[in-house]
Amino acid sequence: MRSFHRHLGRAEAVIAGSFLVLMVVLIFAGGVGRLMGYPLNWSGDIATALFAWACFLSADIAWRHNALMSVDLLVDRLAPSARHFLGIAKHLIVLAFLGFIVVAGLWLAWISRNRTFQGLPNVSYSIVTLSLPVGCALMFLTSVFKLVDHVKAGPQPAAVEP
Repeated sequence: MRSFHRHLGRAEAVIAGSFLVLMVVLIFAGGVGRLMGYPLNWSGDIATALFAWACFLSADIAWRHNALMSVDLLVDRLAPSARHFLGIAKHLIVLAFLGFIVVAGLWLAWISRNRTFQGLPNVSYSIVTLSLPVGCALMFLTSVFKLVDHVKAGPQPAAVEP
C-alpha cells in the first residue's frame, strides 16, 4: 500500500504540474487570440477548472511533505508524551474533517451534475466540483499513513533549533 501511495504521489505531482503549465498556456493563448481579434472565451474557463484540480492535488503534495503551515510554539513546550497524544488527536480531527468533506463534496458533485460549467456546452460543473472530494480523499489517505507513522514512532523529544 505504501508503494501505491508513493506512485500516486508522483502521479499527483506530474498531473498538478501539467495542469499549471496548461493553465498558463491557455491564459496566454486567450490573450494572444484577443489581441489578434479572435478571442478564446473558453480558455479562461478551462484554466479555472484546471486551477481547482491543481490546487487540491497540490494540497495533498504539500501535506505529504509536511509543507503546510503550522504553529508549534506551544506544542514544542509540552512533554513528549503530551505532544504524542496531541499529535494523535490532531490526525484524528483532520481525518474526521476530510472524511466529512469527501462525503459532502461527492454529494455536491452529484447534485450539480446537470449544471453546465461557465456556460460551456457539454461540460458538467461536476468535473470541477469533484476536485474537492478527490483532493480530500487523497489527503485522507495521506493522513492515515501519517497517523500510523506517528503512532509507531511513539513520543519523541522536541527538536532543538540552533
